[in-house]
Amino acid sequence: MTFYFYDLETSGINPRAQRIMQFAGQRTDEDLNPVGEPQNWLVKLSEEVLPDPDAVLITGITPQKTLEEGYSEAEFLKLFMEQVCQPDTVIVGFNTIRFDDEFMRMSLYRNFYDPYEWQWQDGRSRWDILDVVRMVRALRPEGIEWPFEAARKNGLSEHGNLVAPKEGDLDLATMVPTNRLELLTKANGLDHENAHDALNDVYATIAVAKLLKEKQSKMFEYLLGMRDKKKVAELVNLDDPKPFLYTSGRYSNKWQKTTAVLSIAEAAHGAVLVYDLRQDPLELAKLTDEDLKKMAFSRNEDTEILPVKILKPNTCPAVAPLGVLDKASQERLGLTEKTITENFNKLRSIAGFTERLAQLFTQVDEQRKSEYPTEADPDFQLYDGFVGQGDKTKLRTVRNTSENDLADLALDFADERLSALLPRYKARNFPRSLTSDEREAWESYRTIRITEGVNGQLSLPAFAQRLNELSAVKSDEQSQYLLQELQLYAESIAPVDE
Repeated sequence: MTFYFYDLETSGINPRAQRIMQFAGQRTDEDLNPVGEPQNWLVKLSEEVLPDPDAVLITGITPQKTLEEGYSEAEFLKLFMEQVCQPDTVIVGFNTIRFDDEFMRMSLYRNFYDPYEWQWQDGRSRWDILDVVRMVRALRPEGIEWPFEAARKNGLSEHGNLVAPKEGDLDLATMVPTNRLELLTKANGLDHENAHDALNDVYATIAVAKLLKEKQSKMFEYLLGMRDKKKVAELVNLDDPKPFLYTSGRYSNKWQKTTAVLSIAEAAHGAVLVYDLRQDPLELAKLTDEDLKKMAFSRNEDTEILPVKILKPNTCPAVAPLGVLDKASQERLGLTEKTITENFNKLRSIAGFTERLAQLFTQVDEQRKSEYPTEADPDFQLYDGFVGQGDKTKLRTVRNTSENDLADLALDFADERLSALLPRYKARNFPRSLTSDEREAWESYRTIRITEGVNGQLSLPAFAQRLNELSAVKSDEQSQYLLQELQLYAESIAPVDE
């Protein structure tokens, strides 16, 4: 078994509308020693994408740099499959499961790869150091220096992905625990020369993993084993549910993102609903359904939040048996065994309450989904269904067809998404293979993407406005240079009126 640590720098935080601009990674052995040379690739930004100016200011990577030095998405993914996706590899990073993996899946989908096989086929698996950091901090913090920072406002990301807090975003009078990679490395004297450069972030993540393995090896090895969804399923067992510990970014920073939960119902796609045993179910049971629904929609730590959450066994959740909760951890988390036992017994004593919670949660989940319009653009339809086995052979055909032969390639896909994606794949990677009709359709699509904006991508007017706003507050030479480059890039890809 080897680990492959990787990190991305992207043109924004929305994996549907934005793109990977830099990929970096390093393979290590089981003892976290480097194996071979690192990978560090730039990826050309596709000409229908306007990057988020705030993201570019953080990464320092301009679209022009990717076009001059980068690979096309098709070239990048071929290298990725050959050099990264080796058998028995644990693919790991810092917040990769929630962020980087999503960008990888969207990229693979757009370029005619199965978007999931890279993480499970040939003995491969995935893992995430962020949740290991969170659980070690909550339950076994000894031997590691843990950073604090000013409290964040406006829902800013705890892990710091493409979120550079400004002074106005912070409550400078209140210090709270933070697990941001650059602050964790600084507190422990670990080298992290250039945060938000993908390769430096990879090296920093390896250093943090080594620190965890050295100082708290039992928990490190335990959580490594829990990347197996079958082992997670044994602990969250719905047939004979018992309280267990769960660390998640969804829980309060005040209590180190950790609580005790109980599995109460099945959820879609193999997930499980869990109840937070911090909260007294007798008090909740007195509330009306409408009050409970309001709590379910709350995202503010200062208000009551419905103590029900979806746990997905296939996303390497940080879970542990209740026996790990020693006295020091109970004090640190503000959670005693007595409270857990009392609320567990209360929950079992209220007839039909868990079923009521599960039904309400399902209604809330369906309401949330209904608020999003049905996605008609095949570029964004990854989660509309799996690619059928018959079409998988055709995916390989597309990937293996040369630019000269792509122009004449005709495949009868069963999946309509793939038929619509093929000319776009050609336009992004092999533009000379487009027919005149396909080129006209691509320019029409590109015009809409740039001028109107879609799925979180800024429209051209909004992009220009943001450049002006940033130019007024960013006076340093580097920022001004990046903003000018973005202006030039926007002008170069802007549709031309006939």
